[in-house]
Amino acid sequence: MKKSVFYPNRTILVIVLVIFTMNFSYAQMSAAESEESSVLKSFKDKSLVWGDCPPFMPEGCNIAVLHGDPSKTDSDVLFKVNGHSSIPNHWHNSHERMVLLTGKMEVTYKGEDSKLMKVGDFAYGPAKKPHSAKCLSKEPCILYIGFGEPVDAFEIED
Repeated sequence: MKKSVFYPNRTILVIVLVIFTMNFSYAQMSAAESEESSVLKSFKDKSLVWGDCPPFMPEGCNIAVLHGDPSKTDSDVLFKVNGHSSIPNHWHNSHERMVLLTGKMEVTYKGEDSKLMKVGDFAYGPAKKPHSAKCLSKEPCILYIGFGEPVDAFEIED
């Protein structure tokens, strides 16, 4: 009968090497991440650069980049439309994480009941799911949107 031999020193050595490798990898990743600066911006900041929305969006629609590069993953933008504006049916390749900062907005996703967003409300929109919206208030609706993928918008003609 063959005896099993247990090598506690070898097992401990393997565990120590695994932990060291994980810590070394984490330290490298943390160093790279720590080179990025933090960001603090207000939607009321006069220095924000507001650009135009895609042509199918309502007149007076603007977007300002808060963080990141909209042509790459993980960017944050402000989306602004005039009061009483309708945002036509469209979709994005990315999911959207949204918080309404001003106004009152009704959002309708395909196959779902309309939802009313009030200031401070959070909404999540799945990638590629058609949706439309209306700014119901007299004042402009300003929406924070976090995109996981590059920012895009595609009109759906009815």
